Amino acid sequence: MKFSANLGFLWADLPLADAIHAARDAGFDAVECHWPYDSDPDAIKRALNETGLPMLGQNTRRGDVAKGEFGLSSLPGREVEARAMIDEAIDYACAVNARAVHVMAGIASGTAAEACFLENLIYACEKAEPHGLTILIEPLNTKDVEGYFLTSTEHASRIIEDLGHPQLKLMFDIYHEQINQGDVLEKLQQAWPHLGHIQFASAPDRGAPAVGDRFFETVFAAIETMGWCRPLGAEYKVAGKTEDSLQWLQDFKDRAKT
Repeated sequence: MKFSANLGFLWADLPLADAIHAARDAGFDAVECHWPYDSDPDAIKRALNETGLPMLGQNTRRGDVAKGEFGLSSLPGREVEARAMIDEAIDYACAVNARAVHVMAGIASGTAAEACFLENLIYACEKAEPHGLTILIEPLNTKDVEGYFLTSTEHASRIIEDLGHPQLKLMFDIYHEQINQGDVLEKLQQAWPHLGHIQFASAPDRGAPAVGDRFFETVFAAIETMGWCRPLGAEYKVAGKTEDSLQWLQDFKDRAKT
């Protein structure tokens, strides 16, 4: 089993290029990030080349964070800004050879928001297709992001099916699924045809998996049995030093050797 370090949370105290090196030294197989746009893409690409780690993906910007914005792509009237953020994310992903862009929906509801989101996703997919980039959408839980437009795998899967664009995939976050709906394995099986990436953290604290956690042992084994061979994204919040949170990684790596 392979794992990706989400550098939005892991080694967040380091410059992004240094965090990439730290992830390689810790034994991760890939990296991903949240909003890398303040980091020089040439320096990030160089760090990726030096470590041999692929950059799996990044998010579009959130918008005005001070006003509580969490993405713009489902907000009617904000299409120009949303598409500028999509352009920026795709350009940055191409510059560092990232594989995917997560288009953040934002806090909205209703049929107008749905129509706006679909139109912006079509735009994103058409922009991404010539570069071979995947466009991801991710349901978030309503506890952490109240009012977020996309909150269920069923809704995300329906959007993917309705648009039918090969670039559009689902980012399935085990933590968000546990908080929102539970039945993680059932939801994974239902969403399987649409999956583009899988992330995880423990619930309800969004921390690292505990060593010997039966839940993660069961879920990771099931994912492997289903045939998933790409890195799983460790997107958990760190209390203290990241290195002190990684016993779970060593545990799963050791098991793979036996």
